[in-house]
Amino acid sequence: MGEKEKMVLAIDMGNSLTEIGLIRGSEPVMSEMLSTDVRKTQIEYAVMLRTIFSLKKIREEEIGGAVISSVVPQLTPVMKNAVRLVTGLDALIVGPGVRNGLKIRIDDPRTLGADLVVNAVGGIALYGTPLIVIDMGTATTLSAIDRNGAFRGAVIMPGVRVSLQALVANTAQLPEISLDNPGQAIGTNTVDSMRSGIVYGQADQLDGMIRRIRAQMGADAAVVATGGMAGMIIPYCSIEIRLDPDLTIRGLKVIYDLNTR
Repeated sequence: MGEKEKMVLAIDMGNSLTEIGLIRGSEPVMSEMLSTDVRKTQIEYAVMLRTIFSLKKIREEEIGGAVISSVVPQLTPVMKNAVRLVTGLDALIVGPGVRNGLKIRIDDPRTLGADLVVNAVGGIALYGTPLIVIDMGTATTLSAIDRNGAFRGAVIMPGVRVSLQALVANTAQLPEISLDNPGQAIGTNTVDSMRSGIVYGQADQLDGMIRRIRAQMGADAAVVATGGMAGMIIPYCSIEIRLDPDLTIRGLKVIYDLNTR
């Protein structure tokens, strides 16, 4: 038997959460979330990486490459150094000068966030075009990709937890709540009324924006969703939306392969 293919470490650093993924070939092996913390040093992130690998019984020598996307510029070199400390690898950083195969048709392509690039690349590779990619994190974004595989633009909305936090912080009598199934649109108590507004409200926002994007594109684009809050909201949408929690690490692997093969 031939030598087992080594895994690629794929890290996506968001404003609130950082995804640590390992992927072998095209199949994710693991994915874990850490809180993004600009106060942490490279040693602290290295300890966190090593702890995850130990818990998952992953040996560092099984990892043959690394790739990082980040929307937190001050943490990008910190994480790159942490990866080097743990694995000895020099991680590829998604950004200008790195091949991604994506045609970007917006006013200034340099302003497109690495997270949107990665998700678009993964979405095109897995689901084809035309496509709408939803990412539900600190912000909720919808990216429009036309039938020719070009990134045409995006929608950015406050994320689910940002909306809830703003509601609680700016009112005197609304409590912190968990985002469980509201059960019905009309709440008969404060908590269920808030749940309905946040959960159903976000779902209906997505349905409405998808219809507007499809109308502007002139195409019945497929829709895929990822991000930490997607599993909580997407089931309540009326439009068919595919959930893919591994979309980002799959997109990172596509970009890694484009730059190393």
